[in-house]
Amino acid sequence: MAIVFQKPKSLADVPLHYCPGCTHGIVHRLVAQAIDELGIEGRTIGIAPVGCAVMAYDYFNCDMIEASHGRAPAVATGVKRSMPENIVFTYQGDGDLASIGMCETIGAAARGENITIIFINNAIYGMTGGQMAPTSLPGQITQTSPYGRDVETQGYPVKVCELLSTLDAPYYIERVAVNNVKNVNAAGKSIKRAFQNQVDKKGFSLIEVISACPTNWGMTPQKALKWIETDMIPYYPLGVYRDKGAEGGKKNG
Repeated sequence: MAIVFQKPKSLADVPLHYCPGCTHGIVHRLVAQAIDELGIEGRTIGIAPVGCAVMAYDYFNCDMIEASHGRAPAVATGVKRSMPENIVFTYQGDGDLASIGMCETIGAAARGENITIIFINNAIYGMTGGQMAPTSLPGQITQTSPYGRDVETQGYPVKVCELLSTLDAPYYIERVAVNNVKNVNAAGKSIKRAFQNQVDKKGFSLIEVISACPTNWGMTPQKALKWIETDMIPYYPLGVYRDKGAEGGKKNG
């Protein structure tokens, strides 16, 4: 019997530690699938930061480096510049990338470093108990905004794709989601494209993935996927925000 679907070879055969309904596992598979399809496993180096993905080094069959909270783009820059023929990616959550690591993110993007960043936006701090994140929606209830995020006192969410697309250097920036089959398939193609750009020495690529955190959202997995559709995607529209490979360097927002 022909095999039509199997686990990517670049994904380790171990149980994931994530909460039920968390979509980190889906994104892990898409990253591993891209590595397999491009045949780059032997020269890929991943950077795992602090956060829910702190143990990502257990899940990928490639070399992995642990970075301090928020510093993954800086570590990736050093690795890539010292070993330019290797493929280097970071896997970061919103608290890591858009808060403590925002300086490193903007710096790497502004320099056009030839790295790939996979950015998980679940609108909350997951590992530390559900505090308000830079990406938490207006009115969203979290452990540190029990009455909902008040934009008058706590400011508005950070829209990373829109922000980075104002810089001249980034080559490819796209926001995707993994809340249904159609979006998962589209996300897989975008993640592969981001790795292909690095293989082709095109420069900085970032894929923002709208992801679910049922535990800290206080929802069932089913309701969390629906909330992505009804609340998160309207605030964080999916699409390409920078593509220098397209005619005119396509740019949204």
